Amino acid sequence: MSIFSYNGAAVVAMAGKECVAIGSDLRFGVQTQTITCDTPKVFRIHDKLYLGLSGLLTDAQTLHEKLMFRHNLYKLREERDMKPSTFGHMLSNALYERRFGPYFAAPVVAGLEPDGTPFLCGMDTIGAMEKAKDFMITGTSPESLYGMCESMWRPDMEPDELFETVAQCLMSGFDRDALAGWGAVIHVITKDKVISRTLKTRMD
Repeated sequence: MSIFSYNGAAVVAMAGKECVAIGSDLRFGVQTQTITCDTPKVFRIHDKLYLGLSGLLTDAQTLHEKLMFRHNLYKLREERDMKPSTFGHMLSNALYERRFGPYFAAPVVAGLEPDGTPFLCGMDTIGAMEKAKDFMITGTSPESLYGMCESMWRPDMEPDELFETVAQCLMSGFDRDALAGWGAVIHVITKDKVISRTLKTRMD
């Protein structure tokens, strides 16, 4: 079993019309043994920027804390929040610094730029960035998640429709994965607010 599959995860980020959504499952397990079902893999950086991390949970938490430190330092110096595109490049740089002993975490960045444009990007363990206009996926169930997202995503969705699409994609995707699931949390980021909802899903 790959070290990236050790704890299990499913993260989906999707772009809409001046809004973006990101969600993850809530299962924390050690291989096929479930420990808890209240562990989200999506972290808030600020109101317009969220970070999803799959992979080894200890590495994901360490990376999140280091990134929060860097963001807070930037905020102190610049007196403003970091733009999602800037944060993506900073994250890529932080991962490349550790290329000879990488974090076993696969990140997805989702946020709104100051002009309201959705920003989505993902990267591998050494920071090779890939941007997307539609959706980004990471975790242990990519095949089923890609199929669902490709069939259900369409351009310029409103926040409520975007939430419903991400929820259906995420639940249908991780229901086919024994290492993910057991509940989900989804954040929808709009120009003036963040809507967070927790979903109850199959517990088997």
